[in-house]
Amino acid sequence: MMRLVEAAAERDFPATIVGVVSDRSDAMGLRYAESKGIATRVVERKSFASKDLHDAAIHKELSALGTEIVCLAGYMRLLTTPFVETWAGRMINIHPALLPAFKGLDTHRRALDEGVRLHGCTVHFVTPEMDDGPIIAQAAVPVLPDDTEEALAARVLKAEHHIYPLALSLVAAGKARMEGRRSVFSDGAYTVAADATLSSIGVLAEEVDVEALARFTP
Repeated sequence: MMRLVEAAAERDFPATIVGVVSDRSDAMGLRYAESKGIATRVVERKSFASKDLHDAAIHKELSALGTEIVCLAGYMRLLTTPFVETWAGRMINIHPALLPAFKGLDTHRRALDEGVRLHGCTVHFVTPEMDDGPIIAQAAVPVLPDDTEEALAARVLKAEHHIYPLALSLVAAGKARMEGRRSVFSDGAYTVAADATLSSIGVLAEEVDVEALARFTP
């Protein structure tokens, strides 16, 4: 969330952060947003008898803020189908894995357990199914032979900070949109060299630019 706020402060960024909504009054993001003069709202779960009522209250706050696009950031709860359908094509999420692999929780541990050599993150449009919406952007990072869960998570987080603002800018500028089960991009939305490839660490040269590997997107 902090990275999105920083990106939106840049002069040519096509979106403005109008508010931050949290279901936890102690969320660090609320204090950061307030320090930047951004409106904040708290909609605590315990104040509502059901998920439907809670999500309806969140929708009311988003509408009052004049929200056009919702960016989920650390909201570790499935949203109700009516809420998701109301914001269809206007709500995006970032997931710490290369979807459709490793949906759900504990993605870094599972990647290490499976022995994959490339891991990463995905920004996607939100649909009612968990971690299943059309993909907007992805970034891959190598999984090193001696990686710990913490080291891999830190490497993926750097990639997340790069692609989430990029994906938001594409959606906000109308260069990426959801059509059915696909993300559709306008001409000139991105450029990738014809021979662009990503290889795992085991077959690369001795010196590897890990940061460069996190910039291959969409």
